[in-house]
Amino acid sequence: MSLDVNRLAHALLRSLLASCWLFSPALLADAPAIQSSGFSTALHDARLVSWHNLIANSTYDDERIQLKRVNQFINRAVSFVSDQQAWGTEDYWATPAQTLSLGQGDCEDFAIAKYFSLVRMGIPSEKLRLTFVKALKLQQAHMVLAFYPSASEQPLILDNLDPRIRPASERTDLLPVYSFNHHGVFLAKTPQRVSQPPAFLARWSELSERALADGSAIPLPRG
Repeated sequence: MSLDVNRLAHALLRSLLASCWLFSPALLADAPAIQSSGFSTALHDARLVSWHNLIANSTYDDERIQLKRVNQFINRAVSFVSDQQAWGTEDYWATPAQTLSLGQGDCEDFAIAKYFSLVRMGIPSEKLRLTFVKALKLQQAHMVLAFYPSASEQPLILDNLDPRIRPASERTDLLPVYSFNHHGVFLAKTPQRVSQPPAFLARWSELSERALADGSAIPLPRG
């Protein structure tokens, strides 16, 4: 599904500016500032509206189609920046609503937005794992979203570095370390859940609570 966010944003902006100029001609002197602010607001609104429409229109689709649509939408709607650039801090996990409002995020924000989007579409959360890997070509830590079609099949990888959804066996550029979801934390070499420091679990819980509060997520069972 192709979503022309820019076209919608321009339409919203034209409407906003036309109404401003109609009732306040003096604002013409500040047109560049108004255009910048109005365009930013229009893009913000367009991304969120498009995201909600994507979820609503894809809820009953096949899982593979849902994966493709979400992966494509998030990769196109969000530009990569560091947490320092986006939020003024070294490490911050944003909710999908925050990421799409800003239109920017790092690899964790891409993966988190895809996770919550797919769960809202109805994909069981146990099939999805946010996965920390080492990106071997970049020689740095990275996060992707892994989708497990079944317990006996290898996962499919949704990534912002490679727009193609590919089986894990084809992603030889990624070295998995551990993964997690609402059901636990998993080491890459073992299928069982493992314990993690309380600070890590608290951070995931805090993100999940913020996502519920801003409408990014739906309630999920734990355990």
